[in-house]
Amino acid sequence: MELVYHIGAHCTDDDRLLKCLLKNRGTLSAQGIVVPGPSRYRPILRETLVSLRGRPATPEMQQMILEAATDGEEPRRLILVNQSFLCMPQKVLGERMLYPMAGEKAHWLSQLFPDRPCAFFLGIRNPATFIPALFAKSREADFRAFVAGIDPLAVAWSDVVRRIRNAVPQARLTVWCDEDTPLILPALLTRMAGLPEDTALRGSDDLLHAIMQPAGMQRLRAYLDENPPVNEAQRRRIVTAFLDKYALPDTMDEEIHAPGWTDDLIHELTERYEEDLHAIGSIEGVEIVTA
Repeated sequence: MELVYHIGAHCTDDDRLLKCLLKNRGTLSAQGIVVPGPSRYRPILRETLVSLRGRPATPEMQQMILEAATDGEEPRRLILVNQSFLCMPQKVLGERMLYPMAGEKAHWLSQLFPDRPCAFFLGIRNPATFIPALFAKSREADFRAFVAGIDPLAVAWSDVVRRIRNAVPQARLTVWCDEDTPLILPALLTRMAGLPEDTALRGSDDLLHAIMQPAGMQRLRAYLDENPPVNEAQRRRIVTAFLDKYALPDTMDEEIHAPGWTDDLIHELTERYEEDLHAIGSIEGVEIVTA
């Protein structure tokens, strides 16, 4: 059995991947891939993680988790999803970095089934939009107080990725940019499920439906039916062309409203984010899914 943990980040995805996987639960289950509903396992996982604090789970504990998540069966692949696996939203910005407990919590997760391989999936987002979105989810009323002590130009996702890799070097880690999700959602679904790239899964176009004009979506479907792409890269180029023409207004460019978030700062944060992606790509054991 391989454990797959979708560990966030917060303010990315909005559980779209989970919802799509759940739409295919029957098809996946027939292939030994189990995607349980979160309410089945999150409480017991939370209690177990806190009680163990990184120690290996006993066989009895592992069986309790399997009972909760899979009715006791041991699948070929078990996919568990929680944006707060690494921490709660209010603790994301701490110790002048993103996700200060990322490495520690990734190790905790790996010890739930210490004798089984595990993989981590992490969606990241431009700090220029991520930090204001995180503030919107928090209980804070003052944005300046929320970011006090944090230099937004100093935080880096590559630091988060390195700490996860150092803590669990034997685990595979897949990373992608949330901004690319409309183009790469089918690839993310198949990778998370451990299926061939050309596997068709229900719901893989749900996000495109949400951001594209209905007429454009119909024309995209018709074009793909008449001109089946030879690979995923060609499909993304086709989808990009249709999005350029038929994207709904205001769905592709996000308005940022945050005190002190000047155009110059947003531009610099975006440039550093793009540089950070290159740094992540150089980290051994990390796969980046790009558009």
